[in-house]
Amino acid sequence: MPPAFPTPTPTPTPAGGGGADDGDVGVEVAELIGSVGRRIRAAANRDLDPLGITWSQLRALRTVARCDGAIRMSELADRLGIARRSATSVVEQLVAGGLLERRDDPTDRRAVEVTVTTAGGRLLRGLRDRRRSAARRVTAALPPDDLLALRDLLRRLDTAGGTDR
Repeated sequence: MPPAFPTPTPTPTPAGGGGADDGDVGVEVAELIGSVGRRIRAAANRDLDPLGITWSQLRALRTVARCDGAIRMSELADRLGIARRSATSVVEQLVAGGLLERRDDPTDRRAVEVTVTTAGGRLLRGLRDRRRSAARRVTAALPPDDLLALRDLLRRLDTAGGTDR
């Protein structure tokens, strides 16, 4: 299946580096990271389809599972970076599927908490292997040394911080 967006054509960089094209290379790198991310998500979605769960639902389920106990719906929406009504829709689907449990917050009767059910935990454990398999399929074209170098570079970008976090 072709990528959702055309792969950018590499921009030549002057021999000394540091030219105006450096910014263009940065843009190209960001676009390529996005493209590879979409390919990994598409591969993971193909694995999710038979299980009746979407990428958005999986993301919400994983976020709740990472919490120590229950999480308020408002906090879940904030962590996911989505509107509260969108979080409510996703949670309702997961509750209907028996993967999350919703209950009133014992400290604030206006608030609602969610927790992962036993079935939700079991699904997450099974999906972890599927996600790893999807990532391996997408990155299989690179030899181990290149993967290690890419990992190290991406870690540096991830920990560099900045205003876009």
